[in-house]
Amino acid sequence: MRVLIAEDDAATRELIERGLREELFRVDTAGDATSAEARAVERAYDVIVLDVQLPDHDGFAVCRRLRTRGIDTPILLLTGRGGVKDRVRGLDAGADDYLAKPFAFEELVARLRAVTRRGRTRHLETVLSYGPVELDPRVRTVTVEGQPVLTSHTEFRLLECLMRRAEQTISRDELFERVWDRDSNGSNVIDVYVSYLRKKLGPAGAMLRTVRRGGYVLTKGFAPQ
Repeated sequence: MRVLIAEDDAATRELIERGLREELFRVDTAGDATSAEARAVERAYDVIVLDVQLPDHDGFAVCRRLRTRGIDTPILLLTGRGGVKDRVRGLDAGADDYLAKPFAFEELVARLRAVTRRGRTRHLETVLSYGPVELDPRVRTVTVEGQPVLTSHTEFRLLECLMRRAEQTISRDELFERVWDRDSNGSNVIDVYVSYLRKKLGPAGAMLRTVRRGGYVLTKGFAPQ
């Protein structure tokens, strides 16, 4: 499981990172809101631990911006302010859970596992649309120009990932990690599923472009080189 920790206090950040690595989490860290948001957009995480009191922007604003940008990763807010109003504010901003400081490390781990078991946030369960393709995460359907397209579970997850990041190049490794939940280790299975998707989407499959040096992008224009 890959987790992003956004915490400005170095001692707290290092303590959480060390503990989660011992629990076999794969951990990336950020010390400010700008870096955290950039990391969350650039690569796939299973969960984000987001401190509310970051030096450049508060965690509530970061959470709202990530949801607006289509990032559906579960978010756990950390804060020294444990009042009801702050908890409500965090949940209204799109967070999935809220943990007040100080906290027991065991509770943090339990909450992280709980939010990932519940799946991606429900705040973004709206129909995704790009060109003639529409994908509905709620009922797991895909249509092209209004005509239904039957996809396997893996094909659906791959297409959803590409549509949520349309116009952005996604590396093979990141797609493999997000769709298959493991490292690629040089596997060519992703190429096979991309081929399946292109065929099933018909003419719209031409939007699924291969990017030189090992990535893919869903675009109506030219693929980046």
